[in-house]
Amino acid sequence: MGNILLDPHVTLGFMLGFMTYTVSDVSRMSGVTVRALHHYDELGLVRPARRSASGYRLYEREDLERLQTVLFYRELGFELARIVEMVDNEDHSRSSALVEQHRLLVRKRDRIDQMLVAVEAALIAEEQGVKMSDEDLVAVFGDFDPSQYEDEVQERWGDTDAYRESARRTDRYTADDWREVKAEAEGIAEAFADLLKNGVDATSDEATKIAERHRRHIDERFYACTKEAHAGLGEMYVNDARFAEYWDQRSKGLAVFVRDAIAANSSR
Repeated sequence: MGNILLDPHVTLGFMLGFMTYTVSDVSRMSGVTVRALHHYDELGLVRPARRSASGYRLYEREDLERLQTVLFYRELGFELARIVEMVDNEDHSRSSALVEQHRLLVRKRDRIDQMLVAVEAALIAEEQGVKMSDEDLVAVFGDFDPSQYEDEVQERWGDTDAYRESARRTDRYTADDWREVKAEAEGIAEAFADLLKNGVDATSDEATKIAERHRRHIDERFYACTKEAHAGLGEMYVNDARFAEYWDQRSKGLAVFVRDAIAANSSR
């Protein structure tokens, strides 16, 4: 990412209060291509403070701070259009963005650490000719995780603070906690599938009890899930291919069954 704010000449210039940089300077310091910087300008993502008499872009301290924020978000995998929305939001502040980016990077680091351990274990097993168990082969990759989508669910049907609440809770989860969460989710999914296979109506007491169990699982493990938000989630199970695939791979038509069971439970 470069050393945007670490170059001693840059720091001295800022202290003296007269430093400006051409697009080539910024490209050299940040490692971002001139073409990309032009694109950022066109998008309104990072626009230089002013231009020279000849029309050249001239960047100042605040522009570099904004570029740093953008590059952190890019490193985290955010799309440019989404970054524009975030940094232009009237509630956006540099300090809050840095706090959020730090939290997300820590989560990313922890995930990479888990993957490194898994790769090392696989290498050792390969070198020693040891056959790993089927579970150990894929354990690190987990299974469907509702927390991947809770921000989307809550934007449509509930409290937008749910993402932060879910992150706060799950940041403390150990590997054993995640195994327990996974087992609970698996048990609920199997219970739904069994009801469908046995011809039980989705609006029956049996089905709505499983639906309520599912809602409580999300509410207790990830974020506050009201019945209204849960009903919205049920709709996504049918309308969103990611969810539909998760349910229907267990049993054809299960996504619709779960949606209907959740709707019946939410109306009670």
